[in-house]
Amino acid sequence: MAHDTLISAHGDRPSLDVQPDRQDQSPNQQSAETGKENPNGEPEPRPPMGLRWHYLFWFFVVASALQSFLIFGSSQASLHTVAYSDFKQMLAEHRVIHATVEEAVITGEARGPVPENTSAPAAHRQATGASATPPLENDPARKDATPTDSGKKADSAGGKEAPDKKPDSFAFRTVRVDDPDLVRQMEQAGVRFAGDRPGMWSQFIWTWLLPIGVMILLWRLLTRRLGGIGQGVMGFGASKAKLIADKNTGVSFADVAGCEEAKFELQEVVNFLKTPGRYEALGAKIPKGVLLVGPPGTGKTLLARAVAGEAGVAFFSISGSEFIEMFVGVGAARVRDLFEKAKSQAPSIIFIDELDSIGRQRSVHLGVVSDEREQTLNQLLAGMDGFEANVGVVVLAATNRPEVLDHALLRPGRFDRQIVVDAPDLDGRLAILKLHQRGKPLATDADLRRIAQETPGFSGADLANLMNEAALLAARHRAEVISQSDLQEAVVKVVAGPERRSRRLNAKDKHLVAVHEAGHALVAAYTGHADTVHKISIVPRGHAALGYTMQLPADDQYLNTRGELLDKIKGLLGGRAAEEVIFNDLTTGAENDLEHATALARQMVCVFGMGQSAGLVHCAAKHPQFLPLPAAENTWQRDCSEETAREIDQEVKGILEESYAAAKRILQEHQGVLDKVANELLEKETLDARAFIQLLEKH
Repeated sequence: MAHDTLISAHGDRPSLDVQPDRQDQSPNQQSAETGKENPNGEPEPRPPMGLRWHYLFWFFVVASALQSFLIFGSSQASLHTVAYSDFKQMLAEHRVIHATVEEAVITGEARGPVPENTSAPAAHRQATGASATPPLENDPARKDATPTDSGKKADSAGGKEAPDKKPDSFAFRTVRVDDPDLVRQMEQAGVRFAGDRPGMWSQFIWTWLLPIGVMILLWRLLTRRLGGIGQGVMGFGASKAKLIADKNTGVSFADVAGCEEAKFELQEVVNFLKTPGRYEALGAKIPKGVLLVGPPGTGKTLLARAVAGEAGVAFFSISGSEFIEMFVGVGAARVRDLFEKAKSQAPSIIFIDELDSIGRQRSVHLGVVSDEREQTLNQLLAGMDGFEANVGVVVLAATNRPEVLDHALLRPGRFDRQIVVDAPDLDGRLAILKLHQRGKPLATDADLRRIAQETPGFSGADLANLMNEAALLAARHRAEVISQSDLQEAVVKVVAGPERRSRRLNAKDKHLVAVHEAGHALVAAYTGHADTVHKISIVPRGHAALGYTMQLPADDQYLNTRGELLDKIKGLLGGRAAEEVIFNDLTTGAENDLEHATALARQMVCVFGMGQSAGLVHCAAKHPQFLPLPAAENTWQRDCSEETAREIDQEVKGILEESYAAAKRILQEHQGVLDKVANELLEKETLDARAFIQLLEKH
């Protein structure tokens, strides 16, 4: 009760339908066959295979390299690599049969045993598990080996030792050194020898083709990286707008409810784009700009998506904040690029969300951010209605702060139409609830019209949240359908916040809260113009409310009389009066009530002309503001003399004192009912409208 909340359902809560979220499909879906799309969304055909010469080129290089490797590797796999000194020894012993002398190596065939310290061929090493270089005779690791170890080997099948089979000849390979007497010694030994040099084709591949191919590959990788960096740097001025095809939005006007006037105005724009001849025959010109104005959550962006789904033309979507960067001139460049793209695909629609981020009024303040925003705005003004004709492009924008927009942006010829997307009425709320009911099974006792009557001022987003909360509550209770009690509990949860069972009050504080809320309800019930009491609760909710009294009007209200405002003030002060009547003491629980009551009384005297001290003079001023705020949250500036201000203060004080005295008098006359209602609240914690009326009738 320290911060008691009196919830009045006719409070200003502008709203509109918000369509249940549907996953937007990607506007540029790539074809599985082509991998690319042109700007119109049509797949581009693949080039014929004959034109892809670079694929054949790289295939030829890889195949040639693989073939050379296989040929060279297979020939080298069976060679024993011997030292040059061993080769000279074999040459002196006339064991060399033939030899081939190349530039770097000498290969050939020799008789007799393989010299010691000779690496076995790869195939032999893999088969026997021998190392590439056998240990030497004098290696300490071989001191325990017997002379017969080299002549025997383990049988792979039976594990037995078999005598070493020395081959008659073996192939050898040795690294050639500069030896002028080599030819003479081979002639003396009777060796059949010949010279050899690499083939022209293999030399060309390994010396020229392969290195050049590797360089070209590295160059292409580097240029792609550097090109991407350069493109990112030079692409600051490119527009970030998304091109959305009509089939990809998933939203049409049939999915929008609660804003029939806005739908009608936008439907005319869509028809003009589809059939311009019917309008041009009468000399009509297409509107250049349509501005959607409304509080948050009323469905402005949803309407834009519906236009994209209905128009069947190119639709570019972008947020106003995406134009602004830290570099001056980037936003203007993006605006130019956006209009050029839109003109190239005319007729087309450009949707700019949150227009106030770039459309604020221009000023003389200096600074980088201010210069960037103003240059972007100037380019937008020129793009919409500049020296060059803007044909076939309609700019659709949305904002919830039209009061801050530049006047040049709002004039005819730029935004020709301003469509207000306001809170839905009773029928609109019912239609929105039915839209959000899709996929949610309702019980037979669920009455959406009753819920629509209990939610005046709710926006489409609030109603969508309400239906989702009701579904969550039903799932929490493991129910198969959503009942009326789930819907009503969801209304309270959206308005007052979730229950806070953890905030436990002692018996004294709980009694104080019950008396306080009962005072609000009784004063509202016994005054002639107060809204109907819908629910009373002493369950803590939200951030600070220890209890609440929910009042709902019989119908949507747009005007209030002086008597209705005075009765509302009495209801706000009823909790404070009940504390004094029952306990003859006061608490801090009426802080929020006094704040709202004082603000409402001051508005009656200074703004609405319902007082005597100021008369018809408007003695309070505030900055132009499109979104209405509760009376206690409005910031007013005095616009009168000191003497008039003192008189106004005295009259406001008098209104509050008279209203408090009237509320106190009502509670004193019905103190018995006040006790019954407070006791019933202590027992049940929550009373609905029916239980409250029954208590009044019994008295």
